[in-house]
Amino acid sequence: MNMDKRPPPHTVRPTVQGLLLSLFFMFGMSATIRAQAVEPLKIAVSRSPLSLPFFVAEKNGYFAAEGVSVKTSEAIGGHRALQLLLSGEADLATSSDAVVMFNSFKTSDFAVIATFVSSDDDIKLVVRPGAGIVLPNDLVGKRIGTVIGSASHYFLDTYLLFQGVDPQEVKVVGLQPEMMAAAMKSGAIDAVAVWEPFPFELLQGIDGASLLKSPPAYRLTFNLLASRKIIGIRDDELVGVLHALARAQHFIRTEPQMAQAILRSQLKLNQAFIEWIWPSYNYRLTLDQSLLTTLESEGRWARRSGHVTAKQSPNYLDLIYTQPLRTLSPSSVGIVE
Repeated sequence: MNMDKRPPPHTVRPTVQGLLLSLFFMFGMSATIRAQAVEPLKIAVSRSPLSLPFFVAEKNGYFAAEGVSVKTSEAIGGHRALQLLLSGEADLATSSDAVVMFNSFKTSDFAVIATFVSSDDDIKLVVRPGAGIVLPNDLVGKRIGTVIGSASHYFLDTYLLFQGVDPQEVKVVGLQPEMMAAAMKSGAIDAVAVWEPFPFELLQGIDGASLLKSPPAYRLTFNLLASRKIIGIRDDELVGVLHALARAQHFIRTEPQMAQAILRSQLKLNQAFIEWIWPSYNYRLTLDQSLLTTLESEGRWARRSGHVTAKQSPNYLDLIYTQPLRTLSPSSVGIVE
């Protein structure tokens, strides 16, 4: 009697082949998923004291501790950091609210996921010696350099209006911040409106340069923006990034001397500058209703002043993505959706 219960060979081969193909497919998919998971988040960080939480988080290993792989690159100004995001060279970028506003008229390929610092005194008006500028009214007819389409541009117009000076009565000259010292020394401009550390460097590098002070007219926020390509797909990592920044902000508050040392090393600054700017920054993760109010106000200004041609502003609520910060800290989100 034939006790061999094995099925004929022709019934075995397809089953084995199918199993091998299934295993191959599963392992291949698993490898693809793992490769996607370890792909670093590319963050374009503005080279500014405002970005200190990122410098601390990277130096102290907080990103890695949260299980997030990141690759940071520096840009001079949030306007350039956002361009890196929009060109696909970065997944995340840091920028001011004004940069968000100006770019909102061009694209909706990004969203704000958190404000991480605010300041009433980061942007300053520096006056060239011999320009004859002592009081705000002396700016009438003068050439003022600023970065067009940035927070310093909005600050300048706000400052002038606050002082009773018609912005149309000054000559605004578009300049990148690294060009301002040479333009001021040559006499090509009479004053500049720009963010730190450039005001400090101008005051140190140009004999007789001075600040034109006034009560705060604009509260700048610096924000973390995410590409639409990763929103809703890599949210767990976004939460990890925000958690790392929250840890960095706690470190800044509790270990200020160590945080200052990181800032000095990262930006090659001296202690005199650190002491100059330190009191003016409030490092805290938020998404406040005031951010929406500021963006809407800036949008109206940009349209009224002819800086953009659109007849109406975007819905700025559509440019804010609250889910990662809500997951990390619901109480930090004050935006009504």
